[in-house]
Amino acid sequence: MPTLQIRNLPDDVYQALAFRAERAQRSLAQQALVELRGKTAEQSQTRQRVLTEIKRNLTEMVTPAEPSPEALIREDRGR
Repeated sequence: MPTLQIRNLPDDVYQALAFRAERAQRSLAQQALVELRGKTAEQSQTRQRVLTEIKRNLTEMVTPAEPSPEALIREDRGR
């Protein structure tokens, strides 16, 4: 399994992560993994919602097809 090392982590980020880890009774590494997984899942759900919305909008935008040139010529010849 791959590992991740973060250098020069800002103190405020470290303190916030350490606080949440302690509150959840996790190690710093476990807490970081939980938060990374949560963000990844959240972004995936957001992406899915956006794609669904785009598909819905495209479906609503579809207009009825205009008659083909051939159909118009046939109609004119039938007059």
